[in-house]
Amino acid sequence: MNSFLKSCTALTVALTFSGQAVAQVKELGKGEGQVNIVAWPGYIERGETDKGYDWVTSFEKETGCKVNVKTANTSDEMVSLMNEGGFDLVTASGDASLRLVAGKRVQPINTDLIPSWKTVDDRLKDAPWFTVGGVHYGVPYQWGPNVLMYNTEVFKEAPKSWNIVFEEMNLPDGKSNKGRVQAYDGPIHIADAANYLMFHKPELGIKDPYELNEDQYKAALALLRVQRTLVGRYWHDAAIQVDDFQNEGVVASGSWPFQVNTLIAAKKPIASTVPEEGVTGWADTTMMEADAANPNCAYKWLEHSLAPKVQGDVSAWFGSLPVVPAACKGNELLGEEGCKTNGYENFDKIKFWKTPVSKCASQNNQCVPYYRWVSDYIGVIGGR
Repeated sequence: MNSFLKSCTALTVALTFSGQAVAQVKELGKGEGQVNIVAWPGYIERGETDKGYDWVTSFEKETGCKVNVKTANTSDEMVSLMNEGGFDLVTASGDASLRLVAGKRVQPINTDLIPSWKTVDDRLKDAPWFTVGGVHYGVPYQWGPNVLMYNTEVFKEAPKSWNIVFEEMNLPDGKSNKGRVQAYDGPIHIADAANYLMFHKPELGIKDPYELNEDQYKAALALLRVQRTLVGRYWHDAAIQVDDFQNEGVVASGSWPFQVNTLIAAKKPIASTVPEEGVTGWADTTMMEADAANPNCAYKWLEHSLAPKVQGDVSAWFGSLPVVPAACKGNELLGEEGCKTNGYENFDKIKFWKTPVSKCASQNNQCVPYYRWVSDYIGVIGGR
């Protein structure tokens, strides 16, 4: 919880981008010998879990840059780690990236130094969660949905609605969902509740789950307080959620494709679906720390991260989607149908994570800002 409070500091001051320092690397030199990266679990693999999934070893051999990885399980944890310093890169989601820009924790990227920049999906190249005033503060990495994961022995057919994790009910096996469902413990989960209300209570007038006026926000919190009575344990650690589905009787939860793929690979009765209400999702960006100690190795990694082989391998491992369209073809691990299976054509259906701010287009600039999402969600989890 402390990370929530630390990471929202920049936002409580003001999410403003005026007066940003525009220091930018002009040319590359010799690698420094290492690069330190904060990343989501499963995003940077060196074959230690499965020898077939390794996009680090070849990079280290080719560049002489040793890759050191610190995993983070929430966007708030990532922001907190970047505020502490000591890292060169971070794979930030849209609910963290603008906070890092506003807090001057990341630097503009010189895309001229990244030859593969021109291969990036045009839908992402200038995305607003890392592009400010026409300046790019990172390089797209991967994107994907927050899916509804479920146990196929309980649900013989895919659940049609997120209601199984938001409302008390008996599940298809005749037993209550109390204590058998989970929810994400990051404050951005408020957007999932808002997304559910958008579909079921249109009278609330929610246009964007990240842009909520006071009444809409209160309705989302009320729904989450109901969910609090159902949740056996909130999750943010992918490995713990995997264990909970295997050993603790959890049968449904919002999740990432990584956990789904991990459990399916272990031959567990697990599947995932996109319910009728749609889904939130993420589009992650690799961003460079403002005072990165190893900028040359960092730029070499940014270029490496866009290689079609790397993009395809990451997508195959994580169940996500590549930001380089060419990665969808000819990748042995991903397969010819991999991008289609992972939802490449659902891009326009995903409500991508972004940082809630008070000045919002859909509610006449009367939205509840993120720092309140942080404090109030802590209260919800704590039973208040």
